[in-house]
Amino acid sequence: MSNKQIIYNTPPTSSIDPSLSSGTFRLHTVPRPEQVPADKVLVRVHYLSLDPAMRQWLTAKRSYIAPVERGAVMRGQSIAQVVAVGSDLSSQYQLGDWVVAYSGWQEYAVVGAREAEKVAVPPGGRPTDAMSVLGVTGLTAYFGMLEVGQPRPGDTVVVSGAAGATGMVAGQIARIQGAKRVVGLAGSKDKCEFLVRELGFDAAVNYKEPDWRKQLKEATPEYIDVFFDNVGGEILDACLARAARDARFAICGAISQYNAAKPQGPASFMFVISQRVTMKGFIVFDYAKKYPAALKELASWLAQGKIKRKEHIVPGGLEAAPQALVDLYQGANTGKMMVEVAPVGEAQTKAKL
Repeated sequence: MSNKQIIYNTPPTSSIDPSLSSGTFRLHTVPRPEQVPADKVLVRVHYLSLDPAMRQWLTAKRSYIAPVERGAVMRGQSIAQVVAVGSDLSSQYQLGDWVVAYSGWQEYAVVGAREAEKVAVPPGGRPTDAMSVLGVTGLTAYFGMLEVGQPRPGDTVVVSGAAGATGMVAGQIARIQGAKRVVGLAGSKDKCEFLVRELGFDAAVNYKEPDWRKQLKEATPEYIDVFFDNVGGEILDACLARAARDARFAICGAISQYNAAKPQGPASFMFVISQRVTMKGFIVFDYAKKYPAALKELASWLAQGKIKRKEHIVPGGLEAAPQALVDLYQGANTGKMMVEVAPVGEAQTKAKL
């Protein structure tokens, strides 16, 4: 049997080129591993996670994680199924177990115990939650909002990229914490309606409309106490200009700048001084020791219906991943974006998602 892989081929100068013949990545086919080392498991990838940070993984030299090496399988996390178990791990895994695996962009991967965490489905949950609201996505929203933003009753909280996988969870956590007003910024009318009607945001601003800055001002009459930023650029700039005294800005990402040839910083930086704003960047891995307690609370909120989730599944197999990643930066998704590498109907054992 064969194993398709997406290989990192050429560093992008700015935007990712999704062509598999002449672009950032190339398609490579190798035999599927037959011999599994004693301390490894072989997994089949079914759903591949797409994350905004992936663009930085390709070129960032000084970051929280080393860049992907040219010629290597593209880094990525997946929902996968165990299809073979090494002799040393037979007590930990069984054929058919579903895991969150650091598999990379390939159909099959040989991984160690630290790279394959078994999926435990809580009441009201589903296995794919382990890659979204009950995975790194949810944890990022949780720690960014609670540890950095620290919303309090009476606060106005604004979230950029609010219809994305992390933003929608962050906004709902602010609501759970008693924020007086939760405002989201998103890139379409449909996304804004989703935030208000489905997730309970008080207001949503479509940043693609010409008067979005005026809408932001009207949506934050008491200014902004907490800003959870996934976007950067002019949205961060506009929110700094609306900062309340002692505001807390949790800087999670800057998706608007990842593909920019010359990334821009905020022109309204003087408000950091005049309003005594605290701006703090954070990485979810910093809070690894607190993951178990956080996941327990997130699962409880999910079961109680306090948090809702949405998935954006891209069909087409592994080959669809490069274009889907480009689409992610263009805001094509509402909720967590994943690529369906193999339908669950093709699962090789009785275990089903």
